[in-house]
Amino acid sequence: MASENYLGNPRLKRADTKVEYTPEQVAEYIKCSEDPIYFILTYCKIVNIDKGLIMFPLWEFQKEMILAFEENRFVICKMPRQVGKTTTVAAYLLWKIVFNEEYSIAILANKDRQAREILGRIQLMFEHLPKWLQMGVTEWNKGNIKLENGSEILASATSSSAIRGTSQNMVYLDEFAFVPTNIQDEFFASVYPTISSGQSSKVLITSTPNGMNMFYRIWTESEEGRNAYARVDVHWSQIPGRDDAWKEQTISNTSEDQFRQEYECEFLGSSNTLIHPTKLRNMVYKNPIAQADGGLKIYEEPEPDTIYAIVVDTARGAGADYSAFIVVNVSTMPYRQVAAFRNNLISPLIYPNIIYGAAVKYNDALVLVETNDIGQQVADILHYDLEYDGVLVTANNGRTGQSLSGGFATTTHYGVKTSKQVKRIGCATLKTLVEADKFLIYDYDTIYELSRFSLKNTLKGNQSYEAEDGNDDMAMCCVLFAWLTTQPYLKEITNIDIRMQIYEQNEKMLEQQMLPFGLMSTGDDIHDEEVNEPLFDGGPRDDFWVAQKRGFFEGNF
Repeated sequence: MASENYLGNPRLKRADTKVEYTPEQVAEYIKCSEDPIYFILTYCKIVNIDKGLIMFPLWEFQKEMILAFEENRFVICKMPRQVGKTTTVAAYLLWKIVFNEEYSIAILANKDRQAREILGRIQLMFEHLPKWLQMGVTEWNKGNIKLENGSEILASATSSSAIRGTSQNMVYLDEFAFVPTNIQDEFFASVYPTISSGQSSKVLITSTPNGMNMFYRIWTESEEGRNAYARVDVHWSQIPGRDDAWKEQTISNTSEDQFRQEYECEFLGSSNTLIHPTKLRNMVYKNPIAQADGGLKIYEEPEPDTIYAIVVDTARGAGADYSAFIVVNVSTMPYRQVAAFRNNLISPLIYPNIIYGAAVKYNDALVLVETNDIGQQVADILHYDLEYDGVLVTANNGRTGQSLSGGFATTTHYGVKTSKQVKRIGCATLKTLVEADKFLIYDYDTIYELSRFSLKNTLKGNQSYEAEDGNDDMAMCCVLFAWLTTQPYLKEITNIDIRMQIYEQNEKMLEQQMLPFGLMSTGDDIHDEEVNEPLFDGGPRDDFWVAQKRGFFEGNF
């Protein structure tokens, strides 16, 4: 009867439609309500690209996904492309709303269109259920479904306000690794606490990796037992028809890096990152031991008789770029990041007070302020208004560039400008420090930005290291710190010469590699003036130039 259809749709049953069940249907209904896998295999239909509308033939790993969803409150799935992960979740969500009363689900995806496409798959499955198995429909559109048992599904783009003020029994985050980083952060800061505060609410996350972002962080913390997420890890070889021949063909049609990320599910940065991807994958972040209001994260408390340096980057506080600084222990080798600050809303007028507090806490730390934009204002407030004596001074040496000064040069100013030369030296030195384990970085935001800090073409046709997308403020603090380690003035204060240490370490490695050849020197060898020249002669060819000549720094900076 037409009156039994929802808005004239013969595939949908309207609310309050009476159904007379046979004993067999009652038994079948109970069986479906107790076993989602049986329900999906028996009654859910999908559209196959080659065969059209077919029953959903679950693979074994898809069954394991469904069991993980049902048995755990928090589940994260790291999966290759085109393995049916979204369709599997859609079938499970359909089962939840059909056989539960007053059950509310939110589908959140990178884009609104993607979320609605997932909802469309659920609607297709629902329309092909037998009428006696359906719940009556009260709302049915591209953005949501609501059934007469009070259960509903909402589809929206992931944002900090998508489900604010609503009560959800389950939230599904699709391809979460591809949601912009700032939205990921906002979502987990503002919306996630209200979801996880319940006793039975669920959070399901599925994605292919996309660098070292929030998805990477949740997965890694789950591996280390630092959160409550259960993991589902699927390999491409678990999909029928995918073998070594398929792998070779896919790589030939794409690239090795793309295959490793999208099918091997490796958390890769770009192949053009300043820090080598292998090193980035092995960098382990820590949870801060304390956090202060505003964005200061502490990883180590200050130690007596220890010298610390703070490197500062300043933004305008308009919600785009971040005001950021890192605090580094420079008394011992390797250098260690002990604190970090990152905030994109703080006013440049208030920012100096945050820096001042951190500097005093860390034994009156040395402070290097980047002054390209409004950073000079921050440096001046620190020195003149707050009367902090630890603000470092740089001198302009003309063609030879800037150098850290003790304050006796005639052309000096507080802070340092990030010139091409400063950035080039800083990038080269940072690469060496990190890859040689001479600079240990513990902050997640810092590691993430370094994983996206890549060589890019500028508008002028040159190449420079900067963020692939998003921000690189923490990364640039590391670059400026690396430049700071090359300055003789810092070496005098800390009595650490990092280049000489790396040089000597490499020399020992070379000697060890040469030992099996049994070479002997008679003392009459050909004299090589270049080898015997002073490594740090203080002349126009500075120590960085000599280090480059020795071959310690590779790449185009």
